[in-house]
Amino acid sequence: RYFPIIEERLRANGVPDDFKYLCVAESNLEHAVSRSGAVGFWQFMSYTAPGYNLEISKDVDERYNVVKATDAACKYLKAAYKKFGTWTAAAASYNCGQGGYQKRSTVQGIRNYYDLQLPEETNRYMFRILSFKYLLENHERMGFIFCNDDLYRPVSTRVYKVEKSIANLAKFAIEQGTTYKMLKNLNPWLRSASIEVKPGKSYLIRLPADN
Repeated sequence: RYFPIIEERLRANGVPDDFKYLCVAESNLEHAVSRSGAVGFWQFMSYTAPGYNLEISKDVDERYNVVKATDAACKYLKAAYKKFGTWTAAAASYNCGQGGYQKRSTVQGIRNYYDLQLPEETNRYMFRILSFKYLLENHERMGFIFCNDDLYRPVSTRVYKVEKSIANLAKFAIEQGTTYKMLKNLNPWLRSASIEVKPGKSYLIRLPADN
């Protein structure tokens, strides 16, 4: 369901398509909250999210917005690629941090990921990404046979631009020909039953395309 969205944003940002499997390794494509408090598909912390243009407020948490969070991850990965010179190092730094990767690289006098002594979690992390890629791209060969009814298909949506505060999102959903449940499913970044829109601010809400 989410790969088409993630693939499009990776492509738009000039990041290799394989990084969608990093997203799987981070969260299993679930709106997860880690023990350390990292949130969403790409697992951003509350103190790093604002630096990547992800808003967190009482009504909104854009770490749950797959489009914006993917763009944020791309910003991180491109900066890491520029710093370390390879996409493999960029991916590893997503786990151990750019500072952590740089520190180990400096101490060991080596930049190449495959020659670096890194935390075991980071070593496993890279092979988890590769394993997800192999399994998902070769699922039939591996014995995972799915019918169309088994799959979570993408939901066709339309975009509604919100430029004024909405006091009652349930009422808004009904007025738009859908339900509060569907509104929240399509927009998990909406974290309350209302949304305050400050002057000059706007949000893009996804609604079912057939309504």
